Amino acid sequence: MTKPPLTLYLAAPRGFCAGVDRAIKIVEMALEKWGAPVYVRHEIVHNRYVVDGLREKGAVFVEELDECPDDRPVIFSAHGVPKAVPAEAAKREMVYVDATCPLVSKVHIEAERHHENGLQMIMIGHAGHPETVGTMGQLPAGEVLLVETDEDVAGLDVRDPDKLAFITQTTLSVDDTAGIVAALQARFPNIVGPHKEDICYATTNRQAAVKAMAPHADAMLVIGAPNSSNSKRLVEVGRGAGCGYAQLVQRADDIDWRALEGIGSIGITAGASAPEVLVNEVLDAFRDRFDVTVEQVETAQENVEFKVPRVLRVPA
Repeated sequence: MTKPPLTLYLAAPRGFCAGVDRAIKIVEMALEKWGAPVYVRHEIVHNRYVVDGLREKGAVFVEELDECPDDRPVIFSAHGVPKAVPAEAAKREMVYVDATCPLVSKVHIEAERHHENGLQMIMIGHAGHPETVGTMGQLPAGEVLLVETDEDVAGLDVRDPDKLAFITQTTLSVDDTAGIVAALQARFPNIVGPHKEDICYATTNRQAAVKAMAPHADAMLVIGAPNSSNSKRLVEVGRGAGCGYAQLVQRADDIDWRALEGIGSIGITAGASAPEVLVNEVLDAFRDRFDVTVEQVETAQENVEFKVPRVLRVPA
């Protein structure tokens, strides 16, 4: 039986970013240096395949620091943590390694600088997301107000409309955030913005590749976790850019084949915490069913690399 033809558009860049790469490397190097178990507060990155792989090597994932013993190393996730967490670890004389993405740390430093200058912060982000919790936790309670939508801006109760600054979660949709920033600037003309865009290069690049790919594809699959903010944004960006059907899948087993019946072209991308092995797994699943032609849609090249903390680069 001949397989039906299918064009697969493969977005580039896709998958792992430098911050995720570094965070995974930190856990692996900590296991090499100190042996198992090494404790990790929260999922190191939002991907079940990655987390399960590290668990098999001896990483123990916990939600809070009080679940960790004092005598084993603990690693803080790539999303960042409130200031109270390393302070508590230091108080307990624990060995800890901070795997916070340097681009998230940049937002933390920015928030502190504005705070020192007497400005109240407004954060554009998703309530309850670990990155938002970590960033808001850099400053005293009440110093950071959270907005999720344009509508939230109208309801803000600020201390002084002339002494405000805004920051954003690094994994948001560039387009959605632009609308919220415009609403903030309309209501508070003197609000101070970031020197450089807070939304990270990897988020921006992956969204740009999806926008370029979407008009050519009848459907789109985003490989990523349901709790991954940047992956969910890629689905939204794909739909917004004209792709009628976009689905988030964790791996090949999750593909809804019935929804793809009769489709001639599919766009594939992966969120920043999804490894390439899962992309290949999805490609193989399509090759089993279709006569596949793969076309790469490249909009940028990435060569960013972040160093791991010094404590892991020196012998035990």
